[in-house]
Amino acid sequence: MHLYIAYKNYSSWSLRPWLAMKVAGIPFAETLLPFAHGNSLKQFSEQHGLPAQVPVLIVEDLVIWDSLAILEYLAECYPERQLWPESGALRALARSAAAEMHSGFNALRSQFPMNCRTEKAVAPSDAVTQELQRLAEIWARFEQADKPKGPFLAGEFSNVDAMFAPVMWRVRNYGLTVSPAFDRWVQAMYDLPAMQEWLASARAETWQMPSYER
Repeated sequence: MHLYIAYKNYSSWSLRPWLAMKVAGIPFAETLLPFAHGNSLKQFSEQHGLPAQVPVLIVEDLVIWDSLAILEYLAECYPERQLWPESGALRALARSAAAEMHSGFNALRSQFPMNCRTEKAVAPSDAVTQELQRLAEIWARFEQADKPKGPFLAGEFSNVDAMFAPVMWRVRNYGLTVSPAFDRWVQAMYDLPAMQEWLASARAETWQMPSYER
């Protein structure tokens, strides 16, 4: 099982399956393709007939691209790791939130690119403020749900937390405000040993992307 990713400092999509696999204890090899500093990603995409995007998970002859598709595949292959909540109702809620994250929050993504190394206060636009309010609504819905005890959205860490993991960096590192419930989740995510491993690697990277450093 081999996961192909991009820069750990900047690649929000790469973080999602990487973190889920680390937290779940699923063994894998990884290769980082620094797409803005060479042609490794272009060559990889041409080799496998894919868009020049990561993450990509390769399992023997099977190629899975897109973060959410990888997370669904892992949940099917490792049901004992409970990458989705056991409760049907809670699982439906988690999948709904993950899908909304997958296709939405475009203003937040645009104004606040993921950058694990930066910490600075930036005032959000009106569009971002609306999306932060939507995050608060999602977190309130999970707070009201019947779920196991635990600091994560569905109690225990699951794929929905992996999908929102880049939002943790955006909100935390740019001094944004969502809600007290969201703040508790941010701290739990930040404290994960896997997240600290990702952060250490991000800090060790020497590549710079000016569009992410503005």
